[in-house]
Amino acid sequence: MDTRSGKFAGDNPFEIADRWLSEAEETEPNDPNAIALSTVDATGMPNARMVLLKAIEPDAFVFYTNYESAKAGELDAAGKAAFVMHWKSLRRQIRVRGVVEKEDGAKADAYFASRSLKSRLGAWASQQSRPLASRAALMAEVAKVTAKHGTNPKRPPFWGGFRILPHEIEFWADGDFRLHDRFVWRREAPGDAWSITRLNP
Repeated sequence: MDTRSGKFAGDNPFEIADRWLSEAEETEPNDPNAIALSTVDATGMPNARMVLLKAIEPDAFVFYTNYESAKAGELDAAGKAAFVMHWKSLRRQIRVRGVVEKEDGAKADAYFASRSLKSRLGAWASQQSRPLASRAALMAEVAKVTAKHGTNPKRPPFWGGFRILPHEIEFWADGDFRLHDRFVWRREAPGDAWSITRLNP
């Protein structure tokens, strides 16, 4: 049996992902926690965009967004999502597929409070994904919410997190002559035991 060692070593995929992200934080020049998040709309047409991963929990990956955005509507409707994290400096990537649930409680409040004041006011001002007349109109809305909410705005009711609970996590590392190393972890449902398979490059 092929044994996993080195960068792939470990019995918990979330701990491996956390370790890889920590290593990327030392080498990536910008946003090592950026993920390309994929969803599908009501017709099955896929969508992808970059968002920032904000937590790797013991059984999930968490990011935050406007709940009235296009991505949130697609996440709510499908209940599933996928993402990829790719680090050019490490020549590694992680692919994740799974089910989603909202994080709109105390953890979302705490994360929102940790953001800069301008980012918190921006969350109140932006009607994410919807048409905008001009940059000036957006800045006018920022001024309006600043006057209304002051210097310590609470988390908007339309803003919070999503937690992705994976059914599949794949770890990929570049190999010589394009003979890459790939290990995929699969489970039937969150909480189930993982099976691990090496894949052809």
